[in-house]
Amino acid sequence: MRRIFSAGAVALFLVLCILVSYNDSTIIISGEEPALAACPVEDDFSLSSYKNNHVKVKGIYITGPTAGTERMDEIIQLINDTELNAIVLDVKDDNGNISFKMDNNDAIETGACIPYISDINQLMKKLKDNNIYVIARIPCFKDPTLAAAKPDLALRTLSGDAVTDANGNAWVNPCKEEVWNYIISLAKSCADLGFDEIQLDYVRFPVGVNADMAYYGAPSDDESRQKYINDFISKITDALHEQDIPVTADVFGTIIKSSLDSKHIGQDYKNLASSLDCLCPMIYPSHYASGEFGLETPDANPHDTIYMALDGSKQVLKDIPEDECAVIRPWLQAFTASWVEGYIDYDGAAIRKEIDAVYEAGYDEWILWNSKSNYTSDGLKCQ
Repeated sequence: MRRIFSAGAVALFLVLCILVSYNDSTIIISGEEPALAACPVEDDFSLSSYKNNHVKVKGIYITGPTAGTERMDEIIQLINDTELNAIVLDVKDDNGNISFKMDNNDAIETGACIPYISDINQLMKKLKDNNIYVIARIPCFKDPTLAAAKPDLALRTLSGDAVTDANGNAWVNPCKEEVWNYIISLAKSCADLGFDEIQLDYVRFPVGVNADMAYYGAPSDDESRQKYINDFISKITDALHEQDIPVTADVFGTIIKSSLDSKHIGQDYKNLASSLDCLCPMIYPSHYASGEFGLETPDANPHDTIYMALDGSKQVLKDIPEDECAVIRPWLQAFTASWVEGYIDYDGAAIRKEIDAVYEAGYDEWILWNSKSNYTSDGLKCQ
């Protein structure tokens, strides 16, 4: 009797052990140490989650010098009073200058920091306290500062001349991973500072002036150019997604339907929309030539130009599954292009026509561009 009871007790004990083991997701195998339960792993960055949960951006572009002045208080008030909810802040400007003292060895070594913004942490806190979504704008391959600090990264012709834009601003070589790593380093520092999103500009090969004579030291046919840009985007998105930060890029509006333009600068609209989290086509009406979209003067037709540009975007991207396609967030014109024949003043009425066209085209985000960061409430809906 005692033996039967003991055997039963042992059997019951083993059953209980197995049940507990299953409950703890750990199976004990005789003669082996119990396996440790795996620690919970944070989910990777999800495009679908970003698309469903991020702020639907209605933003304005802000320069570094503007952000470093008392004007920011007026801009924050404008955002609070209107439908605006975001800013695109120049972390690095078109000259390669970083707008504040960045705690980043690469930036320090390059000598790029100009403290227009005396206290970036204080500014970020003020913006966050006002529920403003903050995007870091980082121009990539047009960078006179990096080109001067590290001549081996500068883009040159075979005769040794710097490859520049029309204003004499030097470019760095998009084929060099050291350039990529510099940009990624700055972007990661922005993520550490609390920026909600990284926006890349000039993420392309140069055009104009002496760009056709550039020597890259690597294959530079159109197909190779697209590969370099795609590989860079893949590398920077992988790095930023580790910090749960989405990556955006600005692109010419003309590449939406022009494969010739896109291939030469290394950008393919459809491919970029499949690789990035958000894509920002610059569809300023003033940038379209007479006759585009059947309009004699696109600049004088803000609604129709924006609508047809975005309708073109929709047609190009229609084959990409919704959960794999980037958010489309166009740049809108908030400046008067007086150099365009037949131009109109881009007052509140013109800006409102652009915004309405975005919604009518089926999109719900936009950013206003004014190079001097001059904005008013005209054309914006009040809270």
